[in-house]
Amino acid sequence: MVYYSRTGRTRDVASQIARELKCDIEEIRDTQNRTGIIGFLKSGYQAARGKDTVLEPYERDPSDYDLVIVGTPVWAGNPSVPVGTYLRENASKIKNAAFFCTYGGSGAEGTFRRMSETIGKEPIQTVAITEREIKENTCDCKIEPFVRDVEAAFRTEE
Repeated sequence: MVYYSRTGRTRDVASQIARELKCDIEEIRDTQNRTGIIGFLKSGYQAARGKDTVLEPYERDPSDYDLVIVGTPVWAGNPSVPVGTYLRENASKIKNAAFFCTYGGSGAEGTFRRMSETIGKEPIQTVAITEREIKENTCDCKIEPFVRDVEAAFRTEE
């Protein structure tokens, strides 16, 4: 699993999914500073325009895995700039994918669609989790079925 998290919410969800699936996990690290209100505004602007960024080197090669789960916050109705960059850089290495996103208000469906278009294949499963569900600690009701469905779908893929 790979994920990017600006605020820590996507990291929390990624950690929970990785624990339940007992899978490797890697944080996508951006070289740009995206903290504070300026970072927030710059990030949304870049995401809306499909910009790339420079990422720190990865520890893991996605081609070593039969399934890559990719997690992103939704920025301006798009995957985060670091995740978009990661997907463009690794599209040909991703054999099968599952996606999850965290978001405040809307944009999950478009985010998943753009992620799918970037890698040129449909994900075996997706789940969108709101900030409210994370804050109220009610996202288990979405994470557990996602984990179960990923395991079931991936078994049929093999």
